[in-house]
Amino acid sequence: MIELTTSYLEEAIEDSRPFAASGNVNMNLPNFDETMKDRLGVSVITTDLECYSAGEHRQFVPMQSTSKVIGLMLALQDFGKERVFNAVGMEPMGDFFNSISQLESYDTSKPFNPMINAGAIAVSAMIKGQSPENRFNRYLEFLREITDNEKLDMSEDVYEAERANGSRNRALAYFMHSTGTLVTDVEEALDLYYRMNSVMMCCDDFARVGLFLARGGRSPRSNERLIPSNHLRTVKAIMMTSGMYNSSGHYAVEAGFPCKSGVSGSIIGAIPGRMGIGVVGPAIDEKGNSTAGGALIKKLAQDLGLNMFGENGGTG
Repeated sequence: MIELTTSYLEEAIEDSRPFAASGNVNMNLPNFDETMKDRLGVSVITTDLECYSAGEHRQFVPMQSTSKVIGLMLALQDFGKERVFNAVGMEPMGDFFNSISQLESYDTSKPFNPMINAGAIAVSAMIKGQSPENRFNRYLEFLREITDNEKLDMSEDVYEAERANGSRNRALAYFMHSTGTLVTDVEEALDLYYRMNSVMMCCDDFARVGLFLARGGRSPRSNERLIPSNHLRTVKAIMMTSGMYNSSGHYAVEAGFPCKSGVSGSIIGAIPGRMGIGVVGPAIDEKGNSTAGGALIKKLAQDLGLNMFGENGGTG
């Protein structure tokens, strides 16, 4: 097993960077263009708070679907597992993340899981607050707490782009409203969802979210447990089975630890009891996962013995 060092991560970055050639940058995001295609960065933070970074690890990108992890934690805190999963399922889905067909093709009209767009919109409707702004402030304060970064904030440009390009998400939300799955104000639920997606983060921040999950939901500031262990187990299980869209089974086999990706090329990884991983690689495949970032995640899993299903349970 290879030792985790900065020089190792630099080599892993260069080995993985060529995989960006098979992906494309999401041009719907402000300031995303072809010049970003080959960018790749990683941060790894261990549970004893050692931080290792390499590549373009200070490249800021919007959270996009990695925000779904935070939204699910807050909804579970506010309403509990039974209520949340009455509104959304917990099963993997073999269709694309913004699919509408699954909502009308099965016996239930609720979304398959909280990691696809429809499920995340339904979950965002269950985050408590007096207004979309108040609910988003709760989200942002929680995110700042678990990343220990008071500077995190939403990009107005990304938020406006989310609204302008949100026809498919709007269709998903109104369909769920028509079937009774989404019982709150549709536009308020969508507004919160767009705001959550628009928070800008870099590899260090994504890694700290992974570390929060890996350390049992404890605040990096106070060491206080912010999320009960039963909710944390639920979040990590859903990430494992559904966090990488309809490539989740592949990553469960090849990486073997909970991950969540976003179409900005971001990936959060959590290895319980060991480390959090944050990756940014803006070139994504047709399923929405970073091509170079995904290759890097699998390389780290193999070289560092991170697969939870390995012979020694992820320790070699």
